[in-house]
Amino acid sequence: MRKAVFLLLFIFIGLVTNAQEFNCAITVNSDQVTKGDLQVFKTLERSLNDFINKSKWTNRVYKENERLNAQIFITITSYESNNFSGTIQIQSSRPVYNTSYSSPVFNYKDNQLNFQYIEFQPLILNENQFESNLVSVIAYYAYIMLGLDADTFSLEGGTDFYRKAQNIVTQAQGSNFSGWNQSSDSNRSRFELVDNLLSNTYREYRIAMYNYHRKGLDILPDNNSTGKQVIAGTMNLFRTMINRRPNAFLISTFFDAKSEEIKNIFSDGPKVDIVKLKETLNKIAPLYATTWNDIKY
Repeated sequence: MRKAVFLLLFIFIGLVTNAQEFNCAITVNSDQVTKGDLQVFKTLERSLNDFINKSKWTNRVYKENERLNAQIFITITSYESNNFSGTIQIQSSRPVYNTSYSSPVFNYKDNQLNFQYIEFQPLILNENQFESNLVSVIAYYAYIMLGLDADTFSLEGGTDFYRKAQNIVTQAQGSNFSGWNQSSDSNRSRFELVDNLLSNTYREYRIAMYNYHRKGLDILPDNNSTGKQVIAGTMNLFRTMINRRPNAFLISTFFDAKSEEIKNIFSDGPKVDIVKLKETLNKIAPLYATTWNDIKY
């Protein structure tokens, strides 16, 4: 009997200890590829899911319900001789306190994905050396998602994760793969994303991430009016940032994830100054003017 109890306790401790940071579904779409062995894409998909979900990304022990929910969509547009090209879209969310709702935190598409992969090749991250562009890209976005998630729970809580992502950028810049160097065109680079996240020039973004989620969304269920006021006030932080840096990259990443949620928040329940809010939203995120016009009050 005692052996059975100890065995059950051992299994339970193992399950808790081995719960990694991510609950992430990676999908590899090869519909645009018409030649070659298409089984390689299924193998790649399985390997990527194992890599992100079974790797240990932090020193913290995560419970199963604490794992970061995410989805990654990889679209392969060309494939020849173990060389792959395409795009990668990353989406992550975090739970809102005392609700069953998950709030979108990151929704970003990277058009500069290219890598080499041989079927059944092990995917292992070497933190001290660039070895695989595929591994480096996935690891980079894993740390970005962890950093953004941490920023929503504590002020500038994601700094250590961003620094790990920045280290991956530094190691990858000597490779011939695109997306790692500072870009002068419309294709925003991985360098620029993490550089902006760590820059004091854009510090309002990280303050906004914390205020919006922890001081706004998380108190909405118990105090709808105050939560809305905090979220509306958070938009002024972006206004300050955009006055200093027009077309700031981080502002577009925020509203790509949040536009629909913001519309829904302010279209129901206790009223706030919608006229002033819409004026601010149209100033800082004019590409979503149609969405802002749909805010009803």
